[in-house]
Order: sequence, then structure tokens, then C-alpha cells
Amino acid sequence: MKPFMSITGVAAALPQANLDTDQIMPKQFLKGIDRRGLGDGFLFDLRFEAPGRPRPDFVLNRAPWNQAAILITGPNFGCGSSREHAVWGLRELGLRCVIGTTFGGIFGDNCNRNGVPAISLPVEEVNRLMKLAVDPKCCEIAVDLEAQTITHLAYSRVVRFEYESLRRHILLNGLDAVGLTLQHSDEIRRFEQHHHEQQPWLAGTH
Repeated sequence: MKPFMSITGVAAALPQANLDTDQIMPKQFLKGIDRRGLGDGFLFDLRFEAPGRPRPDFVLNRAPWNQAAILITGPNFGCGSSREHAVWGLRELGLRCVIGTTFGGIFGDNCNRNGVPAISLPVEEVNRLMKLAVDPKCCEIAVDLEAQTITHLAYSRVVRFEYESLRRHILLNGLDAVGLTLQHSDEIRRFEQHHHEQQPWLAGTH
């Protein structure tokens, strides 16, 4: 997985509350584990009137937000079922970070496993970012996971955020579950050696 250190880009505001994973990635796009094309399925019923016919008033169909790298969401974004396709589609569309007050628990875990920080802020900060993001002249922000800051470029305003240390470590180092385990390979080998020395019959010797 590619490490996530920081990103600067257009932020799109999606204020609807309780957008669940069924809406984020409808069931007709769950036919396989090939991620190609899942960007088309992301928020399909909100983005399209019909296949191939985008809704002209939807934020992600309008410039400059059709090039958004950051999504500012309403509360409880990603609630519902545990489909990882929701995060795959988000990434395939080019979104690399989500910011909101709260996220569905499994969705937040899936974001982190796929290199997408899901950053929680107080409601007043999210509302402030929402208001700025709807202005095409003021919608660019910078997210720095290493410094744990969000900078609004038009006003040079910096907001700090908290991020759980293990999740932050995983993102900064581009680790999946296997990669995280292999960081402890020396300790694992020492444990195995000691374990076999103490219980040699497990190693097939007597």
C-alpha cells in the first residue's frame, strides 16, 4: 500500500447525514473483487440520473469538485453494511481522504486498511470546512497526517486533529496487516526459537 503522508487538493462538501454503504456502493457493483470501474459505482444513485447521465447539480459532477481529492462528509458517513467496495470505489474516483464528525466503525477501519485517512473533527470545524468548500475560490485544503494538521489555503488557517497512533503508523508507512506483522519478524523468530527450546517435541526432536 502506498504511504499516506499529506495531500493538497480540492475538497468537496457532502453534508447529507447517515449515508450508508449501500448508497455509497450499490449492490449491483459488488459482483467481484476487481476494483477497476468501481469509481463509477461510488454514490451512483446520487451522481447519476441513469447510467451515463450524470446529475448536473451534484457536487462531484461539477468543476472544480469533479477533481476533488478530499471529501467532507455529514455525520455517520459509511454506516450500514461492511462492504469494502465502498472504500475501493471512493479511491478509484480519486478521493484520498475523508473528513467528518463521525464515521461508521467498519467503514473507518476499511478506509485505514486502504490508505484513506478518515479524520474526525468537532462539528463546528466540519461546518466551517463545509461552508468554505462550497466556494470554488476557497475549496482547496492541505491535510498533513504526519503533523496532524488541516490547512485552509485561502486563509492560512490551521486546524489540528487527533488520529489514533497505530492507524497513523499504518498509513504513514503504507502497511497492510501482513506488513505490520512483519515489522515484528525478529521478535517472532526469537519467540519461536525460545518456544522450541523449551518444548523441543514441537520441533520433532527429543
